[in-house]
Amino acid sequence: MSSSSSWKEKAMAVPNLQSLTLDQLKMVKEQADVELSLLQDSLTNIRTAASRLESAANALRDLSLHPPGKKLLVPLTASLYVPGTLDDADRVLVDVGTGYFIEKTMAEGKDYCDRKINMLRVNYDELVEVASKKKTMADEAGALLQAKLKQAASSS
Repeated sequence: MSSSSSWKEKAMAVPNLQSLTLDQLKMVKEQADVELSLLQDSLTNIRTAASRLESAANALRDLSLHPPGKKLLVPLTASLYVPGTLDDADRVLVDVGTGYFIEKTMAEGKDYCDRKINMLRVNYDELVEVASKKKTMADEAGALLQAKLKQAASSS
């Protein structure tokens, strides 16, 4: 069994909600809500990372169309650009994380971006599945909790 399937199975394990007490149901609902919130944050982070990688891949495609010696604006930040000259359109620096850059050919840079984008899409799809199950479990626990609370109030 792969490690991704084991974390997925653990994350989607559903307890028998009918047999739980009110306090246990409350805890299950609260835990599912917290986990759902964390999963939604992770989904947002994955979407942001994929968007940045897609922008980088598009920039590489655009850059490959320019001849050496072409004058262009180089982004230093999202809103600050400086003039520059394209020296070698076939060699690029790829940010591989934590401040490390690796020199690659244009084709290798494009391939790196495409592989990372595909990996993020797979992770995104798996997280969506887990988040959907967690939402269902939280909704079921909430509905059962409400029913048990009504039942307890009416029998008092």
